[in-house]
Amino acid sequence: MQDHPSGVRLFDAKPQRSLIERLTALISPEPENRSEILEILHDAHERSLIDADAMAMIEGVFKVADLTAGDIMLPRAQMDVVDITRPIKEWLPMLLKTGHSRFPAVDGDRDKVVGVLLAKDLLRCYADESFDLRQMLRPAIFIPETKRLDVLLRDFRANRNHMAIVIDEYGAVSGLITIEDVLEQIVGDIEDEYDLDEHADHILPLRDGSPRQRWRVRGLTEIAHFNEVFGSQLPNEDVDTVGGLVAHHLGRVPQKGEAFEIGSLRFEVLRADARQVQLLLVEKLETQPLVASGNS
Repeated sequence: MQDHPSGVRLFDAKPQRSLIERLTALISPEPENRSEILEILHDAHERSLIDADAMAMIEGVFKVADLTAGDIMLPRAQMDVVDITRPIKEWLPMLLKTGHSRFPAVDGDRDKVVGVLLAKDLLRCYADESFDLRQMLRPAIFIPETKRLDVLLRDFRANRNHMAIVIDEYGAVSGLITIEDVLEQIVGDIEDEYDLDEHADHILPLRDGSPRQRWRVRGLTEIAHFNEVFGSQLPNEDVDTVGGLVAHHLGRVPQKGEAFEIGSLRFEVLRADARQVQLLLVEKLETQPLVASGNS
């Protein structure tokens, strides 16, 4: 109870715990480490006190505290960069193809990152004859591979940055990491406008001005459906999905950016993790029968 200014005594809205509950709280030991905390949370989840999504996010928060930038960064070899020593027309198609909003800008070499280019800033070059690309670059943020993700996320928020360049102990560029990469460790994959909608068709034709017709294809697309759409004859004796076929064909799970041919189809990996191919760009090369062989 608490006293109201009027002199009327009011009862607290919060219900009082029973004697048994209070005794249990006194007897039960407090968790001494994160493993015990997680055990308690898993028990709460099993009793439907915490739903599955909330439990997954809590586990993600714990995981972020144990990971470093080097654990999840995009490796240097897979970075999409713009070389400001080259004419804009040489790398503009790459910008349009990838659909990123930010790109590391290099001065002739991937170890010479001189800033970050925002794709929207390029609009000024068509309206301003005195456009200076170097003047448009935003400062690049450099972090060590060993930087913890929870600290990095706090820095991203405090400084309103979205991208950082990861360097090794010798100062060479190792890769890059974005705030989205960190958040995905907590909330799962974050899809943008360039990703296929979860409920959309697994095969999506592109209208990007390419001379050849191209499609975005989910890795989980069934081969039978793929063959029906493309008029191809890709085998499905050993695997059921296009992503599985690609991994079977190569003998491994490919990385983002890898391109290869199967029969008369050209495949490029748009998204993949260590376990599976998630999204592919597919292009018909010619009109001969689209038949794939076994492992290459």
